[in-house]
Order: sequence, then structure tokens, then C-alpha cells
Amino acid sequence: MFGPDANAVHPNESIPSLCYIKNIITRPNIQVGDYTYYDDDATGGEDFEAHVTHHYDFIGDRLIIGKFCAIGKGIEFVMNGANHRMTSVSTYPFNIFAHGWENSAPTLDQLPLKGDTVVGNDVWIGQHVTVLPGVHIGDGAIIGANSVVASPIPPYTVAAGNPCRVIRPRFDRELTNYLLELRWWDWAPEQIFRNLEALCSGDLSKIHDIALEREEPT
Repeated sequence: MFGPDANAVHPNESIPSLCYIKNIITRPNIQVGDYTYYDDDATGGEDFEAHVTHHYDFIGDRLIIGKFCAIGKGIEFVMNGANHRMTSVSTYPFNIFAHGWENSAPTLDQLPLKGDTVVGNDVWIGQHVTVLPGVHIGDGAIIGANSVVASPIPPYTVAAGNPCRVIRPRFDRELTNYLLELRWWDWAPEQIFRNLEALCSGDLSKIHDIALEREEPT
């Protein structure tokens, strides 16, 4: 066996706080790739869906998270259902309180909907981060703890703050483009296992040594 079971809920029995999200989600409008985990020592990570708020089927937005992401406790993905009508005199959602006020319900085209929220592959999100509706976080990005992500974060950058801003790129442009083309997260488990040294090495040149070893993605 080459690595942990991607279909396990808790892949390492000695660390029960880690949960592979893909294996516990129930909402069809949340999509998560293999090996992406949520870490919460209080819940074992199995309450991940409670951290995806204002997510209503009638709006149609999706939360899409790639493979091999590490998501710290206290994450909150605020989806488009949190938005209020902004083009009218009042932003107050009278309609949700019924008793005759339901007649004031906005139509979807009156709401500031921002589309799907997308997190790439191999993204590390620190503790207590809030991701706002429609944000795209690129492959290989790192989001600092307590950040509020309100705008797109480019691939392979380090970003933090409220609002979250890029602090620096992780690598030079050549290596970043190379990794985006390599897409190691789509390799078969055996290939990842064989190349862990290069993937985990501080010597970034080692990743070029495995460039020609291509396999069909799983």
C-alpha cells in the first residue's frame, strides 16, 4: 500500500483530529478531492459542513476544494446565501421573517451573487480563516491564520490579513509555472510514494529530476 487509505475518514488512528473531508460530506454542492483534510481536535473534523454557512440549494453555488489541502480548525466558508439585496433602500431581509413580509423576497438577479468558491490543490489554510463568497484560491497557496479572504489569491503565494493580501510568492515564476504544469497531485499513489523525497525536500532543484516520469492521473 502506497500511503494512507484515501477513503478513510480518519486516516491516522493516532491523530483522531484529522479527517479526510471527502469521506464525510453529504451535500452535493460541496466537492472535495482526495487526501484533503480538516483538523479539529474538538470534533475530529467530522463537523466540516457546519463550517460552510449560508449554503442554499436554490442559489446553486458550489464549494470546490482540490486534492491534498490542509485546512486548520475554525475555518468558515461563507457562501452566497449570506448576501443581501444592496440596490434597494434597505438591505434588511424582511422576507425571511414571514408574517406577510415574505412578499418582499428578492429575486436572484437582485442579489450580489459571486459564483462558486474554489480552493485549488495543495493549499494550506491556517486556523480561523474566513473565506467569503466566490473567492478562488490558487494551487499551492498558503493562507495565514485569522485571515479574511475576500479576493482571489494567486497560485503558490503566501497571503494573510484582513483583508487577506499576498505577502510574497513562494517560488520564482519559472518554478511556479513548472509546478502548475506538473500537477503532482494528479499522480497515482505509487508515483507520489516514489517521489516523496523530491516533494518534501528543501532543495527545490530535485523536483526537476522527476519531470519526465509521467503517469496517467488517478
